Amino acid sequence: MTYLETTAQFYSDVAQTPEVGLCCVQSTPLQLPGLKIPPIMAQMNYGCGTTVHPNELVNSPTVLYVGVGGGLEALQFAYFSRRREGVIAIEPVEKMREVAIANLKKAAKENDWFQENFVDIRNGDAFNLPVADESVDFVAQNCLFNIFEPEDLNRALKEVFRVLKPGGRLLMSDPIATKPIPQHLQKDERLRAICLSGALTYDQYIKHLIDRGFGQIEIRTRRPYRLLDNHTYQLDEPLLLESLDTVSFKVPIPQDGACVFTGKTAIYHGNSEFFNDKAGHILSKGIPVSVCDKTASNLDQFSDILITDSTWHYDGGGCC
Repeated sequence: MTYLETTAQFYSDVAQTPEVGLCCVQSTPLQLPGLKIPPIMAQMNYGCGTTVHPNELVNSPTVLYVGVGGGLEALQFAYFSRRREGVIAIEPVEKMREVAIANLKKAAKENDWFQENFVDIRNGDAFNLPVADESVDFVAQNCLFNIFEPEDLNRALKEVFRVLKPGGRLLMSDPIATKPIPQHLQKDERLRAICLSGALTYDQYIKHLIDRGFGQIEIRTRRPYRLLDNHTYQLDEPLLLESLDTVSFKVPIPQDGACVFTGKTAIYHGNSEFFNDKAGHILSKGIPVSVCDKTASNLDQFSDILITDSTWHYDGGGCC
């Protein structure tokens, strides 16, 4: 049995017998006015963070959700689309599809704004997305890509890039590792299925996105997720996993490299009222300006500019 078959069997099992708290961080589902979440959906929140960022979801977008789970985030995305097939959910596990459909029926009874046809659940997988080229505004996945081995992750990202419209966005939430996962854990198929042993480091994760062609990447949240202890996982020292929420834009990569926003700011404190680096960055004295990591590195050479540390929380604005 391959690791993908092991994963499919595992999620078929937890579709039929929900395993509360399987992957999720210690946070409650996003609360939105007029949205009622059936309890079974909350119990089946098999994600490690969230891909639903309200500031992104304007103008009734088309969202492709990879791995429907219990339907929680599909319902949340439908809250913003509110139209037939505004959300397309792809799920290879038959039992999970059946449960998600049943959960969405319950949601339709509890939410007068929601209709079942707002979410179209389709049989398929991340390697062969059953949608046309450049046809969706957003692709979202939660706690899924960390399951894939690197070659399969590249295949999945290639498919995402294919179906996104120009300027479209990939919304992801995945565990990352603060140091490389040892081989004996990577080879454990069950640990990979439950999102504990397939995590990449932050640098590896971002590199995969850039190598696939995403020209801008924004870090929405980075926070502790799980600690793998010495005894249980046969480690020399504990290994911290973190939960990383990102938004990646299908825009061209600039000649000087992709723009990655991690929450850094640049603050000019010189003798003039403003600073102009002649490269498109104008800073008013004393006022923080959000900058990507590349620009932060370039501006750090100036003695009258303070570059603040990454907050690992960025929600737009600033310059690149």
